[in-house]
Amino acid sequence: MKFNGFIAALLFSILLAWFLPQGPETLPLRTITDIGIGIIFFFYGLKLSPSEFKIGFYNYKVHILIQLSTFLLFPLLVLSFIPFFKDGTGSDLWLALFFLAALPSTVSSSIVMISLAKGNIPTAIFNASLSGLIGVVITPLWMSIFMKGSAAFEFSSVFQKLFLQVILPLLIGLILQRKFGKTARKNSRKISFFDKSVIVLIVYSSFSTAFSSRLFSTLAITDLLKLLGLVIALFFIVYFGIGQISKGIKLNTEDHITAKFAGTKKSLVHGSVMVKIIFGNSAANAIYLLPIMLYHILQLLVIAVFAERYRLRDTGEAA
Repeated sequence: MKFNGFIAALLFSILLAWFLPQGPETLPLRTITDIGIGIIFFFYGLKLSPSEFKIGFYNYKVHILIQLSTFLLFPLLVLSFIPFFKDGTGSDLWLALFFLAALPSTVSSSIVMISLAKGNIPTAIFNASLSGLIGVVITPLWMSIFMKGSAAFEFSSVFQKLFLQVILPLLIGLILQRKFGKTARKNSRKISFFDKSVIVLIVYSSFSTAFSSRLFSTLAITDLLKLLGLVIALFFIVYFGIGQISKGIKLNTEDHITAKFAGTKKSLVHGSVMVKIIFGNSAANAIYLLPIMLYHILQLLVIAVFAERYRLRDTGEAA
């Protein structure tokens, strides 16, 4: 396995938050991350390629399977996990797990892994892009069901933030895509570095607030182990479930790979952004980020292994 600098940066930001929970006092982290979120989605709109979108458009079986998995199968599975939590849907840990389940798929790592495994890349690009667009609306709607009436969630306020920080920059990016889209795609590595830098700052800010308020002192080690176990179970249930459905609807090998890889991915970028928009700058943000970070690391490690197995296949049969 190659060294992953992004995961290392995330872990280091948590460690730094532990030792320096107040952060650099002269640095306005909240303002920086708020502006950074808008820029992330501006570039997201700018990088969407209409031609690649059209190429993958007609593979409707895979599209339906991936989108239903991302926005329906995941949440329904987490609903079945309610008995594992004493306070049920009132548990912050369960809500954090449900937040993970309601997130869209990730774009870059999904496409990279599908490319490595020799899957259907145009279909992967279409679904990853579509998932990100759908998630802007669906994720807050899913969360509103269980946070209605909560002081931490006012839908009108959340929608206002969502519009200003996500939808508006995204629309501007889409409008300017014809003029600057090629330039943005040529510099996708630099843009990706910027995106990841903003996420690291959000993680640092969230965990520093949590450590300052001693939030984690209220969590038992058994709770954290239970959360880890459920995150792992969630991934493998969805992964092998999609595999069985793919065989049932007779997808070819490339589409089979794409459905399993894209259908199990969850976006740390969208998760980190949505945490700030939905929950503000609450100390509990770190708890909501925990399942996303655990899942992000797990999906990278496991999918990388599966991708290598598919890459080395000698026949047309899926692994």
